[in-house]
Amino acid sequence: MVVLVMPERPPPDLPPSLDLTEYRNWKPEAQQRALELLKEHEQSGWHPFYCPNPLCDGHPHDEWAWEHARADQRPPRWLDDWLTLLMNGGRGSGKTRTGSEITHRATKVTARIGLVAATGPDFRDTIVEGVSGILATSPPGKRPLWEPSKKKLTWPNGCIGQGFSAEEPDRLRGPEFGYVWADEPAHWPLVTECWSNIHFGLRLKSNNGAGPKIIATSTPKPIKWLKELIKDDGTVTRRVSTYANLANLTEVFKAKVIGRYEGTRLGKQELHGQVLEDVEGALWDWNMFQWIDEAPPLLRIIVSVDPAGTANKRSDETGIIVIGIGYDKNLYVLHDSTDKYSPAAWGSQANGDHDDFSADCIVAEKNYGADMVRYVLENAGHKGARIKEVNSRRGKAIRAEPIVALYEKKRVFHVGERGDLAELEDELTTWVPGEGDSPNRLDALVHGATELARDVMPAEIADPNKLLRGRTTPVPRHLRAI
Repeated sequence: MVVLVMPERPPPDLPPSLDLTEYRNWKPEAQQRALELLKEHEQSGWHPFYCPNPLCDGHPHDEWAWEHARADQRPPRWLDDWLTLLMNGGRGSGKTRTGSEITHRATKVTARIGLVAATGPDFRDTIVEGVSGILATSPPGKRPLWEPSKKKLTWPNGCIGQGFSAEEPDRLRGPEFGYVWADEPAHWPLVTECWSNIHFGLRLKSNNGAGPKIIATSTPKPIKWLKELIKDDGTVTRRVSTYANLANLTEVFKAKVIGRYEGTRLGKQELHGQVLEDVEGALWDWNMFQWIDEAPPLLRIIVSVDPAGTANKRSDETGIIVIGIGYDKNLYVLHDSTDKYSPAAWGSQANGDHDDFSADCIVAEKNYGADMVRYVLENAGHKGARIKEVNSRRGKAIRAEPIVALYEKKRVFHVGERGDLAELEDELTTWVPGEGDSPNRLDALVHGATELARDVMPAEIADPNKLLRGRTTPVPRHLRAI
């Protein structure tokens, strides 16, 4: 007699086409579960991510008729001698999807997982509930139970994923893990403390005998921590460009993000995943910049203009920067209208910015010719904006240094999304005093910031010669003429 042994439960991964003969031999509860999985599969639109070809470019082929994993999105062999997989990619390059898919794989070999994001909302909105997050990419039958109040995910096989915010590095001290996914660590303010505590918690081996693993998915930032991580012998680095993932990006993303960054130095970081090295001798570096979505109520707003000397194809750009100072005495760079203009055009632009931002005045360089600036503005529809002259007799590097000091003290914010002021930031981080003229954006920024920040700029050391210059020394009484 032939006895057919019926499985207690359906296979964990249902094949694309189910063998009906085999299906009929299953127990009723197993058949029911299989039907539920098929229904879940159809409703979720889920597709497997990793095709059999390890060198695949991720585009549709054969029966894999959808976009799937590229070669750079595949983790190294789990048993190989590596600790950290660093996905150092541009925006929209597929880093989050890679993190989610590798996390699903990790649940098969370890019982405890750490999931660390910049903030609590970032953990929820990106790692867990995001379009490419864990829940959205879960295979049918393997979707974890999500408990938001506990920041906890529990997979059907019992693996537990615990969420953490990088704002609280001490919370990473006690727990132990066999795997950690760290999202955007290059942008964590307390990354050094968090990373140390993550390492302290890597105390669990995988059930296949491999040591613990970390995957770090991040747009790069030129900080010491990231540079040291890349050099570490235990790090496997994958640098991926945004362009590698174009097939999965919307037209809006291409227009707003790629259009904003392409052609700028910052674009090498934000689109191509390169770690920008600071330019030796430059007064500004990337660590000085802070971005804020909206400026607070401002005490004053000015439009600062650094006009070009001519208006032909070879002429410099006319620097036009809108900048304000808040009641907190911090500076807020609001807008950059710099471009190559005719005098009438830049006059019209400056007047327009003055009206659009309800500015207090227009600042112009005195030794360039405030009278000329006034003439241009009046002939370009000037509506009576006050024009303030800025004296710039001192060398440009000397004038810029107090403003650089404010950036170093985190007293200056760039308003808007990262990339809105990319060209200004490029100029600030690449100009080296003594190597060519300073760019017009930089000059306009310095003029405006100097005007606004007189009360908050670093104090200068008094020079006795300057103090005495221009003063008449009294004649001693016994030498006076009688």
